[in-house]
Amino acid sequence: CPAPTVGESFGNIEPTLMFVFSGNSRRISLFFFWLCFPDRLPLSIRVFLEAAIRNCDGFYTTEGDVENILDWQQQQDKAEVPFTPARVLLQDFTGIPAMVDLAAMRDAVAKHGEDPSLVNPKCPTDLIVDHSLQIDFICFHNAPNPGGGESATPSLAPPRSVPSRLPSRGGSHCGGQQGSCSKAACSDPPASSGGRPAAVQQIENTPLLCPFHLKPVSETETAVKNQEMELIRNKERLQFFKWCSKAFKNVNVVPPDVGAVHQVNLEYLSRVAQVSDGVIYPDSVVGTDSHTTMINGLGILGWGVGGIESEAVMLGQPVSLTLPQVVGCKLVGSINPLSTSIDIVLGITKHLRQAGIAGRFVEFFGPGVSQLSAPDRTTIANMCPEYNATVSFFPIDRVTLKHFKKTNFSHEKLELMESYMKAVKLFRSYEEPPEDVIEINLSSMVPHVSGPKRPQDRVAVSNMKADFQSCLEEKVGFKGFHISKEKQETRVPFLHCGQEYQLVHGSVVIAAVISCTNNCNPSVMLTAGLLAKKAVEAGLTVKPYIRTSLAPGSGMVTHYLNSSGVLPYFSQLGFQVIGYGCATCVGNTAPLPDAVVDAIKQGDLVTCGLLSGNRHFEGRLCDCVRANYLASPPLVVAYAIAGTVGIDFEKEPLGLSSSGKEVYLSDIWPSREEVQQTEEDTVISSVFKDLRGRMEKGNTFWNNIESPDSVVFPWDPKSTYIRCPPFFSNLSKELPAPQSIENAHALLFLGDKVSTDHISPAGSIARASTAAKYLQSRRLTPREFNSYGARRGNDAVMTRGTFASIKLLNRFIGKPSPKTLHIPSGQTLDVFEAADRYQRDGVPLVILAGKEYGSGNSRDWVAKGPYLLGVRAVIAESFEKLHKSQLVGMGIMPLQFLPGQSADSLELSGKERFSIVLPESLSPRQQLTVKTSKGTSFSVTALFDSQIDVIIFQHGGLLRYVAQTFLRSGSQPRAGAAERAPCP
Repeated sequence: CPAPTVGESFGNIEPTLMFVFSGNSRRISLFFFWLCFPDRLPLSIRVFLEAAIRNCDGFYTTEGDVENILDWQQQQDKAEVPFTPARVLLQDFTGIPAMVDLAAMRDAVAKHGEDPSLVNPKCPTDLIVDHSLQIDFICFHNAPNPGGGESATPSLAPPRSVPSRLPSRGGSHCGGQQGSCSKAACSDPPASSGGRPAAVQQIENTPLLCPFHLKPVSETETAVKNQEMELIRNKERLQFFKWCSKAFKNVNVVPPDVGAVHQVNLEYLSRVAQVSDGVIYPDSVVGTDSHTTMINGLGILGWGVGGIESEAVMLGQPVSLTLPQVVGCKLVGSINPLSTSIDIVLGITKHLRQAGIAGRFVEFFGPGVSQLSAPDRTTIANMCPEYNATVSFFPIDRVTLKHFKKTNFSHEKLELMESYMKAVKLFRSYEEPPEDVIEINLSSMVPHVSGPKRPQDRVAVSNMKADFQSCLEEKVGFKGFHISKEKQETRVPFLHCGQEYQLVHGSVVIAAVISCTNNCNPSVMLTAGLLAKKAVEAGLTVKPYIRTSLAPGSGMVTHYLNSSGVLPYFSQLGFQVIGYGCATCVGNTAPLPDAVVDAIKQGDLVTCGLLSGNRHFEGRLCDCVRANYLASPPLVVAYAIAGTVGIDFEKEPLGLSSSGKEVYLSDIWPSREEVQQTEEDTVISSVFKDLRGRMEKGNTFWNNIESPDSVVFPWDPKSTYIRCPPFFSNLSKELPAPQSIENAHALLFLGDKVSTDHISPAGSIARASTAAKYLQSRRLTPREFNSYGARRGNDAVMTRGTFASIKLLNRFIGKPSPKTLHIPSGQTLDVFEAADRYQRDGVPLVILAGKEYGSGNSRDWVAKGPYLLGVRAVIAESFEKLHKSQLVGMGIMPLQFLPGQSADSLELSGKERFSIVLPESLSPRQQLTVKTSKGTSFSVTALFDSQIDVIIFQHGGLLRYVAQTFLRSGSQPRAGAAERAPCP
């Protein structure tokens, strides 16, 4: 549909869509655009239809695919259809292996005599460097923790002194306005760096803007020091990213210290309507993170995929998925004034999880939707992976347009957007609900937290004290800790900074207001800030041993917290800005004080962490913190002030005021009207304008990084961050013959709900792990280990990190441990060491598992790691859908026990040897026979959803498939005609 010129109405354009077949100049008009969008189609499916028509090339997208989407009512949950998104979104943890794989593919193509420069992303790709930040410093005087070590480089380590929790709130302010920045904050950068490294000097001398007065300032020392460490620690990775930005076409790299990937996507990259080469079409995105779904709150269709799927899209291949069912979620009622968007999120999560909507699309409609701001909607859409929906879609409407007016969309762009979305019937109509409807009453939502171990275990704040007590008493499981009655009242005194404190069960030791879920919604962060302000004014404090931190997702958040006057009050309670990016949520927490750790171990205490994020599995934040709760930012602040989760806010005070008066939570909780007024006064278009300028400018360190100018990447054999992976070894142009699995051993015998955290950890590298041994063999000290996430570009580290979680419960071992049984020898070994021994002996491997194998975050190494360990198949009772696709993408068979069967019902010990014969011609959902060395056999279902899955598996995985297709065609594969033709 040709884009109109500025001021031209879509009403004057006949909206006929044309599409072009590859290699042929003729254009064929299929049908009028508006006839493609009958009212019976849900709005999210209309986006599918538009993409299928626009990208119909006769190969990956055919006229039959278009007809299936048009016949959605009959074909839902039956037909497999392609979807070509408008763009791909990568964050650096998952983005670096994707880019390393493309660099390795260039090597492989060059070795076969083809032009490596032709290997480029065909789909526009944005890579945001945001997951490298670690909390090395908090407040101003904490020693850094550079990648798991005990001490920092002497030149960077500040003196050990008592941190000040209550800096003076007095003093004059530049501009003379209370609540803006202090004169100290607006002072010039220090003239001397005190002999620090050049990179540090560059950072300190980078001019920044005071968010309130737009004058040059230096950032708070806390954030600057964390940013310094981030940039120094990750220089190799940043050099590689810089090379990618120059070597590959269609790649845009957003440098570090700009914002979290979801924030950047929402505030900077979202378009709603894309315009390219004179054609206008709906914006859509797939990203290498399950929480890409936030973008659906703005009416942009998007969801998370694995790294290997994103690489396929980058190379021009569509995502293949079963045409989804669409569930309408009708919102009615009025929002409780005390409920935040987090309460709404968790309430809807509970309702939809109970409704059993796994794999479906959810579209929101009804009178309650109009009460939700655009930030509210993105917060709700963010959590859809927790109730297993593919997307939670809020079609564009007046509320969305009002939001974009605040984000510096020009009047012309807004007019074009509105005209186009209405012309193609993608503008919201509350009167056209999908057929399948779930009704949710917003007035029933009350404040909740989630935990202590899983995000779906919601606890009403009013019942928190009693629920935690019951968790202490319950047997060890998803909620219980099994603390005996006589030990539940244990109190352990300890000294911190010369003062005595006590820890008990339920004591809060970590309180983190972090980036990924909440700061897209200013009202939630402002509620926390106003709460902090009232708490300080009432004389309340936070105990100094609690690890408090504030990690905004972008400079926009700092801007409105500062301009609203609440940021200093955050600081006075210990919630200092530590930098921009993911930190606590991915396990990058600074170590707790030694006295606190000793007290926890001495009393075997169940202490608590509170965070406003979306991941909190046991042991993820800190090994010694066993109970972790997801909470809204204001509740994180409230529990930090209380110092315990064992409090009934309705009946017990948070503490005493300076005059000795009891202060209750209700005394300092800001009203909804107060929050909304503050939001209107501070979240303005200038905030977004300032952020965009920061993104486009970058920073001095990034701008000065040198990188190679070569077409292929010059791999450094000494590098411990970037290695050429062995995925393309023995690559040939011919399709390999099917290889049956003969006499395989089970590497692991696992139970239910094995998460991606168990399979591929993202946090720090334990000193006793095989990954640590490898790094030590490369002459690195523990303080230089960094994290698994930072080293995802090194297959040697990531393979050794596979199944290295201390919480992995392997039935061969009988207790949580990153160990397994090497069956031939009877030895207990690290998982990598056992797999390495099996591979040297030429023994194939399988994994036995229970229900929901692979649940949790999307990570490509959860499939790449097992592949490099030699795993050929995973036999489980059920799989998380995305992880199942990742296994197929790496050439690993996901095999499902037949209904009613399991390893236990089949009396498998796991010590048998397994053989699986593959037929010459595989088909989707085909049943295969597994024979054991005991002489028994059982049937399993091969979970290939489509013939494309079968083709990918037969090639040995998606990467090899793309490379082999490239070699056979002699140019970059556009549609894979050679493989598509034989498909039935």
